[in-house]
Amino acid sequence: MWQTIAVAFSMFSHIPMPRVDWSARNLRYSMCAFPLVGVVIGAICILWGYFWMHLSPAGGLLPAAGFVLLPLVVTGGIHWDGFCDTADALASHAPRSKKLAILKDPHTGAFAVLALVGCLLLQFAACTALPLAVPVLFQLGLGFVWSRCLSGLAVASFPCAKDSGLLHTFACAADKRRVRAVLLALALVCNGAVLLVEWRRALLLTGCAWGTFAYYRHMSRTKFGGITGDLAGWFLQVCETVLLTALAAGCLLFGKGGAPWF
Repeated sequence: MWQTIAVAFSMFSHIPMPRVDWSARNLRYSMCAFPLVGVVIGAICILWGYFWMHLSPAGGLLPAAGFVLLPLVVTGGIHWDGFCDTADALASHAPRSKKLAILKDPHTGAFAVLALVGCLLLQFAACTALPLAVPVLFQLGLGFVWSRCLSGLAVASFPCAKDSGLLHTFACAADKRRVRAVLLALALVCNGAVLLVEWRRALLLTGCAWGTFAYYRHMSRTKFGGITGDLAGWFLQVCETVLLTALAAGCLLFGKGGAPWF
C-alpha cells in the first residue's frame, strides 16, 4: 500500500517521496491513490482560505492567488503541460494522426499559451468571487479530490489512443475492474459530500463535473481515438476550472451558507 501511494505521489505531485521502483504490483492500484493528491491540495487550500477568512471574509486578490497557485506548486505543473499540448492539438483541426503527433511535440504553440492564460485568468476571476466561509471552502477542497477521482476513472474506463506512454503503462498495469469500482465509489462520495453542504450549489457542481467527464469521453474518442497522458492532464485542469467557476456562480446565485452542521 505504501509503495502504491508513493508511486502516485511521485508521479502526480511535486512532494518528495522515497524512491520506489515501479512494478506490476505497486502500479496495480496506483490510480486509486491518485485522489489522495487531491486531498493534500484540498486541505492546503482550505487552510489557506481559513487563514484569510479571519482577515478578509469577503475574499480578495491575495486569497484567490493562493487558490490558483498552491495546486500548481503541489503538482509541479505536470497537468498543465498536458493541457497545453492538448490545446495545441485541438486548435490545429488536423487529422487524428497529426493531432497525436502534436501531442508529442515538445514545443509550445501560440494556442497553448492563449489557452493557458485564459484558463488561469478564469480560475483567478472565479476565486476572487468566492466568499471565504467554511461551507464554500469545504466544497472548494472537495473539487480537487473529485476531479482526480474522475480522471482516474477515465484511465480505467476509456480506451487508450496509443499503445505506449505513461498513461498506457498505468492503464495496462491497473486492475481495471477494481480500480473503476473504487474510484466510482469515491467520486460518488465526493458527490454526496457536496450535497450535504448546500444542495443547490451541489447540484450545479454535480452537473458540471459529470458533464465535463461526459464531454471528455466524447472528445477523446472522436478527435483522438482514445485518451493519452496529455489528454488526462487537459481534463483535470478543465474539470477543476469548471468546478471553480460553478462554485463561484453558485455562491453568487445561492449565497455562501450551508447546512446547519456547517
